[in-house]
Amino acid sequence: MIEIDIEKENKAIAHEYKELLRISYQTLTAEDKKLIRKAFDVAVDAHKEQRRKSGEAYIFHPIAVAKIVASEIGLGATSIAAALMHDVVEDTPITVKDIEKMFNPKVAQLVEGLTKISLVQKDMNVSMQAENFRKMLLTLNDDVRVILIKIADRLHNMQTMESMEDYKQVKIASETLYIYAPLAHRLGLYNIKTKLEDLGLKYTEPAIYNDIVSKIRETKEQQDAYIKDISDILKTSLDAEGVEYIIKGRPKSIYSIRRKMKAQNVSFDEVYDKFALRIVYKSTPHEEKFVAWKIYSIVTDHYRPSPSRLRDWISSPKSTGYEALHITVMGPKGRWVEVQVRSERMDEIAEKGYAAHYKYKNGATEESGLDVWLNLLKEALENSESSAVDFVEDFKMNLYSKEIYIFTPKGDIKSLPKGATSLDFAFSIHSEIGIKTRGTRVNGKLVPLNYELKSGDQVEIITSPNQKPTINWLDYVTTSRAKNKIRNVLNENTKKIAEDGKEVLTRKLKHLKITLNETVVNELVNFFQLKTSLDLFYRVGVGAIENQQLKDFAAQKSNTLINFFKNKIKRSGPTSDGDIHKQILSNNYDLIVFGKEQDKLDYKLSTCCNPIPGDQVFGFVTINEGIKVHKKDCPNAISMQSNYAYRIMQAKWIDSSQQEFHAILNITGMDTLGLTNELTKVISNNMNVNIQSISLNGDAGLFKGQLTVIVQNITILKKLIDNIKKIDGIDKVTRVYKN
Repeated sequence: MIEIDIEKENKAIAHEYKELLRISYQTLTAEDKKLIRKAFDVAVDAHKEQRRKSGEAYIFHPIAVAKIVASEIGLGATSIAAALMHDVVEDTPITVKDIEKMFNPKVAQLVEGLTKISLVQKDMNVSMQAENFRKMLLTLNDDVRVILIKIADRLHNMQTMESMEDYKQVKIASETLYIYAPLAHRLGLYNIKTKLEDLGLKYTEPAIYNDIVSKIRETKEQQDAYIKDISDILKTSLDAEGVEYIIKGRPKSIYSIRRKMKAQNVSFDEVYDKFALRIVYKSTPHEEKFVAWKIYSIVTDHYRPSPSRLRDWISSPKSTGYEALHITVMGPKGRWVEVQVRSERMDEIAEKGYAAHYKYKNGATEESGLDVWLNLLKEALENSESSAVDFVEDFKMNLYSKEIYIFTPKGDIKSLPKGATSLDFAFSIHSEIGIKTRGTRVNGKLVPLNYELKSGDQVEIITSPNQKPTINWLDYVTTSRAKNKIRNVLNENTKKIAEDGKEVLTRKLKHLKITLNETVVNELVNFFQLKTSLDLFYRVGVGAIENQQLKDFAAQKSNTLINFFKNKIKRSGPTSDGDIHKQILSNNYDLIVFGKEQDKLDYKLSTCCNPIPGDQVFGFVTINEGIKVHKKDCPNAISMQSNYAYRIMQAKWIDSSQQEFHAILNITGMDTLGLTNELTKVISNNMNVNIQSISLNGDAGLFKGQLTVIVQNITILKKLIDNIKKIDGIDKVTRVYKN
């Protein structure tokens, strides 16, 4: 019995192998077929003892993955061979070195990349999952094909999950929707993206999925008839014009229908454009655009278009390489219908993404959108200081974002995600330009750095060699590239201030007869209730730790008997030595500020959700009890925000030692030559002071000025006032308090 089964199985395996060669998108040479055959033999031998959960021979899985790689993604022999052997190193004694000897370094490199990804343990919490994802993306540095094969592997796993336990199905499906579907979308694999999303929905929300599927089946006949009506009318006109084409009806994916139902809060029947028509036409490269607009004119002769929903991705393709003309027209029975117009070449690029680019580029030198994107991704990965979860969130935002097109002063075009600001644009040109940005002009007008750009804007960046990013810049940008770069520069500044702070601390402690060593640093960190030594040195550097506080520390240190008991009691609490030497600045959230201006107001923490420092919060103005602070996910948040929106205030926790304050100074004195120059020199030489506004005027030898500066604390301000007073000709410097 088993014999017959095995014989049957072997036949099925041989059939699958032949099928693999037959459906390959790229033309395989005899040499290619030899390579694939060898990889197939190695895989069959390596997995001969293994079976999948469903009971079938394991080798069916690598073959299925190789089929997806060969036909749906359209990669060549090297990738097909790597796909056949993607589990060999992980599951059997064969090593990457062995594969290199048997095949070639390229195949070995792909197999190694795939093995690296799967070696990360499977059951983990979200941040480990995100870390795993970041590691996976790092393999893009070696070869993007690793990710493409991994996506094929994931698709086949999703198609064969029936025999798994429920909780595993949900976990794998959620991860697919979270990571793999956006990746497939960004790499231009729209068909695979759709399959991954639909399968993801099938396991995460099975009831909704089955409901939509059955409703699509019920209405299928009506839909087909509707599409046929439109197609017949268009066919007559297209034939008359001598266009070579095919028309396909394309139902919307289950996932996209679900997304529409959710976003617009409507039922299945109320989702209007559940289907689209696709017209794929034959054309020479030279006439492609001309024919597309000719078809546009034929379609709009019969059906009225919606001008706001015309999308021309032929003139400016998406950065995934996608090209097409999308027209939304009012069809029969008052229903909107989307018509997609593509040439055969565009259709292949839309279906195959990466592989079709290769086919049509024939060694062209210009970087395609995908290569540019991969380079940006590499940069984001290499600079990523943020936590893995933030990184994945940023990355996903950039994956799915709609695009806007911006012109440089010379008329070159750049694509940016929708919502990008003029500062994002500066960083998209070059990070060094971004860092040195002093101002931006949009369409000839000076605008703030956080100005949101619109498609078609022409942007000019004004730079200054002395410009440095501030912490507020992180609020001005939306792209992960800009955020990473700003964080890196801020971290370098922090470290520089901390180095200066360490010298100052050494000097101050010397006066108090204390030598700065590791033990003293640990004691100081615990005394000021900080987390790391960098926190300590940074706070000394910006003047947040006063001399009196250091004297208190010295007094406590010298009182050894009390100290002994204190240490006994506090032994359990202090920061561990390992943590103290971490080179990070921790946030000691101790204050809530309100509104865009970050005002300090009296507040109470609400008892319904008990916010703790660091939570995302908002303020609610009550009638009798002033401002109450709630967590953003407080059970009462939705009703408060919908019923009393006018009473809601923006709020956030901050670390008051890293907060910046405005101070206004009035300056009077004798008007001498070069006084203004001297004054600005003193301010810019004073570390950690920024000028927000300055107004100076001289009258009959008398000089008056008003200066608004941004400082981190009173110590820095006092130091600045003392330095200004030393300038020759300055008489008085007074601080103005606004009511």
